[in-house]
Amino acid sequence: MTQPAARPASRTRSAGSKTSARKLAASAPKDTSNTKSKAAANGADKDLPLREDIRFLGRLLGDCVREQEGEAAFDLVETIRQTAVRFRRENDRAAGTELDRLLKRLSRDQTNSVVRAFSYFSHLANIAEDQHHNRRRRVHALAGSPPQPGSIARALEAIDAAGVTGKQLREFLDQALIVPVLTAHPTEVQRKSILDAEREIARLLAERDLPMTARERDHNTAQLRARVTTLWQTRMLRNTRLMVVDEIENALSYYRTTFLHGIPRLMSEIEEDIAAVFPAARKTKSLNGAASSPQPLAPFLQMGSWIGGDRDGNPNVTAETLEHAAGQQAQMILAWYLDELHALGAELSMSSLMVDASPELMALAEASPDHSDHRADEPYRRALIGMYARLAATAHALTGHTTMRHPVADVEPYANAEAFAADVRIVVESLRAHHGEALSRARIDSLARAIAVFGFHLASIDMRQVSDVHEAVIAELLAAAGVEADYASLPEERKLALLLDELRQPRPLTLPWHDYSEQTRAELAIFSRARDLRARFGNRVARNYIISHTETLSDLIEVMLLQKETGMLRGTLGSKTDPARMELMVIPLFETIEDLRNAAGIMQSLLELPGFASVIAAHGGEQEVMLGYSDSNKDGGFLTSNWELYKAELALVKLFETRRVKLRLFHGRGGTVGRGGGPTYQAILSQPPGTVNGQIRLTEQGEIINSKFANAEIGRRNLETVIAATLEASLLPTQNAPKELAAYEAVMQQLSDHAFRAYRELVYETPGFKDYFFATTPITEIADLNLGSRPASRKLMDKQHRRIEDLRAIPWGFSWGQCRLLLPGWFGFGSAVKALLDAAGDDKARKATEGALRRMVRNWPFFSTLLSNMDMVLAKTDLAVASRYAALCEDKALRKTVFARISAEWHLTSEMLALITGRQERLSDNPLLARSIKNRFAYLDPLNHLQVELLKRYRAGKDCDDVRVRRGIHLTINGVAAGLRNSG
Repeated sequence: MTQPAARPASRTRSAGSKTSARKLAASAPKDTSNTKSKAAANGADKDLPLREDIRFLGRLLGDCVREQEGEAAFDLVETIRQTAVRFRRENDRAAGTELDRLLKRLSRDQTNSVVRAFSYFSHLANIAEDQHHNRRRRVHALAGSPPQPGSIARALEAIDAAGVTGKQLREFLDQALIVPVLTAHPTEVQRKSILDAEREIARLLAERDLPMTARERDHNTAQLRARVTTLWQTRMLRNTRLMVVDEIENALSYYRTTFLHGIPRLMSEIEEDIAAVFPAARKTKSLNGAASSPQPLAPFLQMGSWIGGDRDGNPNVTAETLEHAAGQQAQMILAWYLDELHALGAELSMSSLMVDASPELMALAEASPDHSDHRADEPYRRALIGMYARLAATAHALTGHTTMRHPVADVEPYANAEAFAADVRIVVESLRAHHGEALSRARIDSLARAIAVFGFHLASIDMRQVSDVHEAVIAELLAAAGVEADYASLPEERKLALLLDELRQPRPLTLPWHDYSEQTRAELAIFSRARDLRARFGNRVARNYIISHTETLSDLIEVMLLQKETGMLRGTLGSKTDPARMELMVIPLFETIEDLRNAAGIMQSLLELPGFASVIAAHGGEQEVMLGYSDSNKDGGFLTSNWELYKAELALVKLFETRRVKLRLFHGRGGTVGRGGGPTYQAILSQPPGTVNGQIRLTEQGEIINSKFANAEIGRRNLETVIAATLEASLLPTQNAPKELAAYEAVMQQLSDHAFRAYRELVYETPGFKDYFFATTPITEIADLNLGSRPASRKLMDKQHRRIEDLRAIPWGFSWGQCRLLLPGWFGFGSAVKALLDAAGDDKARKATEGALRRMVRNWPFFSTLLSNMDMVLAKTDLAVASRYAALCEDKALRKTVFARISAEWHLTSEMLALITGRQERLSDNPLLARSIKNRFAYLDPLNHLQVELLKRYRAGKDCDDVRVRRGIHLTINGVAAGLRNSG
């Protein structure tokens, strides 16, 4: 595949002919480094290097297609590409007809070759865009440009200007906690083998920005050609469904790439930035009087994970998978620590004949089992060899694995990560006290920061289960014990009384010899295993328990009782002599619109529970609440979901301030805008005043994990953005509180009411809508695709019993992306604005309302971010492509009714958005993204067209047993997701 240089549309010679050989030589990628350097230097056409990278990778891919599939396959792909470009970029209707004809005539084997080619082009374009983002940041840094929005430096400058002192900032960070949480994803479309190859392509592409000799550049090109060939020859799809253990390994790969090195480096840079902006905050000085190093920050940035602990709708997650996840995490971080210690042993070769060491370091060296005469005068090496031996013993004790490099002797393992960190601090402090400041700020400083962040557990594993399961387990325990025969049917008041009475009982409820159901045994086993893991790896390995579909206070108390039954709740609620303490924080997840509206009331009842104050105190005076973006969107639509989340947050903040309890909000954001996605920086800044306050956890899901963290520099930047936004949202609260806020909120409530009615009327009240959805999107095929370990629905559905309500929100949004409607990210907004304007009355009142909406965009971050995200979604939608999917609905009357309503709402939404913002073109304020989306459409069109054609064949039953057809469908799903990037 070439891009975008034109090639002849028809070729007839074989790939082995002399003519083809000459063409292959002519198409060899050209050296564009000089052009890119000049463009970067003079600032002219700053996107030229991006276009050249895309052309370069496109040529490599085209060469690969020709070499692997033959000249005829290449010609076919190239003809389709050129036709699609004419259709999309030149608005050539004849090209559209020709494209349709070309695609319909493809054989099954040709179809798969074409789909793979266009899918991989999207993947390679993503790599080029990431590299260009890194390039542009470096250009700004080299030019001495002012700090960019989203950077720590920019945030610190604003905080300093606002009058915050360095001391106040450090005190704030001492109490802060920022946790990205990686989650498994039922629509994750990338295989790890593909991800690994693409990481290597990204690394090699980045090399080309460095000065290279002609031979070095040729070698780089050859390596890139090899990696592209690897992609082409690697199976893109999984033959079997992904298992939880596979998801665990996939997630760990991002630690190797980004987090293990990136987080310590980022923390160091933050300390340097703080020292530069707030020099008075520098507290530490070397004992020898040398320049002081920045005061180490508390590990406020940590990592979380749901993989291995999230059981909501996933029967494949058990106590065994939880233990496996913890073991694999510990094995990774301990192996990394051991590698770092080994490297330090080579680096820290200082002799006591040349420089002194601290008494503590000398004692550490004397305690080492290394007694070699060769290192008698090298106390640092001896100390590190002893530390390595202890850590190797620790790794074997915790994971059962033996290190590749054997320690010099068997010694006692470290009792915990804090003991290991103490030894590392001895080395650091000795270096700083004896002219080794430069050495201390290198590898060992990074190791010390890593231990503070990762401990021996790497990431905290959250456990999650739906409230219905807890109720069933409690009901069985109570019935077996003869306490209550039918707990589930009791009114809420009676449930609470019964649960609280059981919590106060000194005896357990569980009968040791009773034969409980498999579900009850499995749920109790999870709690017991979590208790064991905390004792083994430290308390941070498992500290949160999330309850999906929290609807009542009893949903929370049930989990407290399950902790009591498994030894994780000690003491008694309300007891002055032995107050209650829970090992796992019970965290409600409010998901639906109704749940969000009830959130503050439920939390008030929890905080007012007699004796619960001691539970809060044991958790450091903090209580977390999780808010679900996905289900609230599926329940009430884009506008209402965001508004109800906003109101729930404000109500919770007010409640927690009154109760003097620290609130931490956990944002269950997904990749798509319809699931809370969009730029993280703007999302955090648009939170209601007082809702961040240095405490935030947020999910990172599916292909978004790859998009954000597969590239180490992109990953570091994304982490920096989260921290910067948290600082600004917490310490600059006035920016989130416009003067007319009360009036804005009143308008927003009216908009939400109108949008809610429009959305519910379409999705839940239109007869046959669910049939339309299942017919016109690849939801059924997505459920069949081996994407993740979790089913696409919480309940197995056949055609007669399937419901939108039972469908998981992730495949719901993913399916709308595949058919290019992305309905969850915009539907209802146009109707809402029109209804608001119509209700205004005369022209003068209407103009006043329009003016209020425009001021809301200018002055209210919540509303401006909402519209910005919707603008991006509208730019990615395509009604012409969506109409092809609509044709899959065999009921013509239903098809006409539903698609006409969707189409009308899209046009109305676009019109109302333009009216408010004053911008007719999509993404006019983000031209780079606009160009990226526009350029991608030409390569998405063939994938969408082929997906529709394959769905027709497959669903007609003619080719349902042909593995090539099924593979083709699944390949198009992969390609479209890659092209849209944030689609799941």
